[in-house]
Amino acid sequence: MTRPHGEGLTDEERYDQGMLVRRAVLSDAHVDRANAATTELTGDFQDFLTRVAWGDVWSRPGLDRRSRSIAVLTSLIAHGHHEELAMHLRAALRNGLTVGEIREVILQSAVYSGVPAANSAFRIAADVLAEDGA
Repeated sequence: MTRPHGEGLTDEERYDQGMLVRRAVLSDAHVDRANAATTELTGDFQDFLTRVAWGDVWSRPGLDRRSRSIAVLTSLIAHGHHEELAMHLRAALRNGLTVGEIREVILQSAVYSGVPAANSAFRIAADVLAEDGA
């Protein structure tokens, strides 16, 4: 019988694993900015994100980071989370997606999430790519 991912890890170990993955995917600069902006109000949420999203889900062996980035981009486009899309477009590039693959993800999203959502995603992607020189 195999152990579920992360079983037996302490919260501190999950946090440490999450911080490693979060920094690798989003960049040290982004994580440092997020940590610096943490307040008494948002501290528990930042801890939750690091332990659960990054230490548990992003650390699972079932999908590689490229595949996870595709899933995240699609979800952000579908739900109109534009404020997170630019950050995760940069993460997708860091995780090895090409500009052509990102274009295909956005086109695929147009079919299932709607043309307006894809139109916004293309605009955000163009801004990110121009800023990053990609």
